[in-house]
Amino acid sequence: MPTVRKLIATELTPDFRRAAEIVEEEIPDPRPGEVLVRNVVAGVNASDVNMTAGRYQPGVPPPFDLGFEAAGVVEAVGDGVEHLSEGDAVAFSILGQGFRDVAVVPAKLAVPVPEPSPEALSVLVSGLTASIALEQVGELKAGETVLVTAAAGGTGQYAVQLAKRAGATVFGTCGSDEKAALLRDLGCDRPINYRSETVKAVLTSEAPDGLDVVYEAVGGDLFDTALRALAVKGRLISIGFVGEYVDGPERVTDVRVYHRLLAKSASVRGFFLPHYARHFREHMGRLLGLVGSGELQVAVDPTAFRGLGAVADAVEYLHSGQSRGKVVVWLGE
Repeated sequence: MPTVRKLIATELTPDFRRAAEIVEEEIPDPRPGEVLVRNVVAGVNASDVNMTAGRYQPGVPPPFDLGFEAAGVVEAVGDGVEHLSEGDAVAFSILGQGFRDVAVVPAKLAVPVPEPSPEALSVLVSGLTASIALEQVGELKAGETVLVTAAAGGTGQYAVQLAKRAGATVFGTCGSDEKAALLRDLGCDRPINYRSETVKAVLTSEAPDGLDVVYEAVGGDLFDTALRALAVKGRLISIGFVGEYVDGPERVTDVRVYHRLLAKSASVRGFFLPHYARHFREHMGRLLGLVGSGELQVAVDPTAFRGLGAVADAVEYLHSGQSRGKVVVWLGE
């Protein structure tokens, strides 16, 4: 029987390279309600190291499969599947099904896309996170002031553009002049290169009335700075804290968060995409339409990673802070 290669975690550690191993298994036939997808491109996420560390499946021992998202072509269809056919391009986000050459997935979770491209793949997690978080959790309104951290990253780029489309004034943090240039191209009103200027000083000078919404993905000192810069009734959306993914939670000594919030009637709101599944279809359709019409740009990092053997390189590259836009790995060698 034909076999498929996939990436598994062999131990619990945030060191992705140390945990990851390529293995082979037989390719199963899709059961009723499933489709078999030949993956073309897989997305790399900051949380891939959280996966190998066991933070996504507490109590589940290794080995377990890796990868969150992929786009590919349907090669076989199980009984009862009527909306997909062989040859259709689809994208999906399913725990453990991204870093493999072939995946068998529930047909209802395979989203039809124009082609199995990085752009289509990017919409599925990065785009949905930004769109739903800003609308449902951030309650973003026209005329507000927004800060996006890690703004040139896979999801930050969407947050910048969607906030701008909503009529906000957008600040975005990044770590290089090249990334600042990308943010300007995406419509960011004020890119802040934290390596050459101080975020706090910029916000104090140029957003003196405070931030109405913060789309925060970094954590650490940047989270603290954004928290202190909130406006009256400001909302900070925590979508992640990539600065602590590798080394684990930082222990700090500071006043409790309510001291920063109460006097401003401000709030900190966590966002975890799976909790908002009922909004996926609406937002996915809207985002694909905007991307297809050219009204929404998708920046894909130009660095070429190919094959399962390059996944660890891609994960480390993302965490190095060098990436611009969505980092992907092209599968099939």
